[in-house]
Amino acid sequence: MLGSLDSAIANIALPTIAQEIGASDAGIIWVVNGYQLATAVCLLPAAALGEIIGHKRVYATGLIVFTIASLACAIAPTLDTLVIARLVQGLGGACTSALGPALIRSIYPRRMLGSGFALIALAVAVSSALGPTIAALILSVASWRWLFLVNLPVCLVAIPLFVIVAPASHGTPRGFDLPGALLTALALGLVVIGVDALGDSRSGIAIAEIVAGLACFPLLYWQQLRRTAPLLPLDLLRIPLFSLSIGTSICSYSAQILAYVSIPFMLQTVMHRSPVATGLLVTPWPALVAIAAPVAGRLSSRYPAAILGSVGLAVLTAGLVLLALLPAAPSDWDIGWRMGVCGLGFGFFQTPNNITVMTSGPLARTGAAGGMMAVARTIGWSLGSALVALIFATTTVRPTILCLEVAAGFSAFAALISSARRFSRA
Repeated sequence: MLGSLDSAIANIALPTIAQEIGASDAGIIWVVNGYQLATAVCLLPAAALGEIIGHKRVYATGLIVFTIASLACAIAPTLDTLVIARLVQGLGGACTSALGPALIRSIYPRRMLGSGFALIALAVAVSSALGPTIAALILSVASWRWLFLVNLPVCLVAIPLFVIVAPASHGTPRGFDLPGALLTALALGLVVIGVDALGDSRSGIAIAEIVAGLACFPLLYWQQLRRTAPLLPLDLLRIPLFSLSIGTSICSYSAQILAYVSIPFMLQTVMHRSPVATGLLVTPWPALVAIAAPVAGRLSSRYPAAILGSVGLAVLTAGLVLLALLPAAPSDWDIGWRMGVCGLGFGFFQTPNNITVMTSGPLARTGAAGGMMAVARTIGWSLGSALVALIFATTTVRPTILCLEVAAGFSAFAALISSARRFSRA
């Protein structure tokens, strides 16, 4: 919850931070980009370290690093120090994102895994829904530095509780794949940086960065083929059920970010809603995810993810189509219930899919599975963001509608991939 909340509130605070520390618009965006970049490039290395020295140790280290970096963000005197602190905070966030699912699998019995993964989905959905509101409340009564200081009390309670309560986990000693980690950092890092820069004036450089990042993936694949326990989990990707579930994740998260990024533009520039009203109208999506995730978690013990995920993605597709077909002057109710349909579908898909990702491979590779699940989310969000930037740069007539139509296509394709899991096995 802290990681998702921190990402949500940082976006809202950028104008305020820029004004107080005298940063440019181009510079201040690295407060967000730095965190995203560090998280992306550290996901797979953190997952590998969890398998080598134990999930609990790496997760606890991530919590401690996140706490120290939060304090550093709060007291940062300049933009440079703030960005460095955010990079370190992203490193801590990568440890918790990559290994959280593996710990859930080690804590919960197989029949109760749905409840465990539903709690993760619930935490992310609630923090995403509350993030903008909490940020606005804090900024109305205090300095932006309190946006990072509010993490400290929670972290100082969570760290000792986690160390005491979480079950011990023992790794499988082996060498750490440093060349693979560097290639992973180059591949994912260049793609994330390039996607973030697509909307700027230097779009040519952004495209070159994306191409360079994509060019690193064949090198990474070739280097990983020679590893018995590869950093990029090729052994898991050879399992049809695992690879289909990862493909479903990438397409569904692409659909989500296409809608998330483009809809506020339509609400504010076309429908002339205020920023506050826009935030409230978007809230039904994460709110319905929070409601649907526990229900899907309970049903996942009785029905396969191929069925639950396909139904959820079909509902998400219908919601995106309904948003694209909004009337010219819709009421708040017209917008709100359609956003709720999207959230209901996404929440119904997410938990069963995550359970399948984490259980379709051997228990010893749960760290790699959790890391790959987070990488799939990152790739989906990056692809969706790139498409939004491309559509808005090349389309002058109703670009948001086109984004929603493309999102519906991604969601429908994800439903097809999900249904194909009926014919695969772990």
